[in-house]
Amino acid sequence: MIAQVKQIVGDMPVYLTFDIDCLDPAFAPGTGTPVIGGLTSDRAIKLVRGLKDLNIVGMDVVEVAPAYDQSEITALAAATLALEMLYIQAAKKGE
Repeated sequence: MIAQVKQIVGDMPVYLTFDIDCLDPAFAPGTGTPVIGGLTSDRAIKLVRGLKDLNIVGMDVVEVAPAYDQSEITALAAATLALEMLYIQAAKKGE
């Protein structure tokens, strides 16, 4: 799947929106539209890491609903994904 994205996008600037409700509710219950059988947190991080060669110019994480996130696990997942993207961008700046 990542190879297909890279092939289609090529070197064009990309804005990445990560919709947190693609994660399974076990990993992100705090969203308005939980998806049973969604991605694990580990798979989501690997997916973001797999996009590191794209020309990403910005990113956001959407659909986090604090009112439904009583254990704050969704906020932690969203923050971890955003931090992972920052790591990728920082590594590119250091090259």
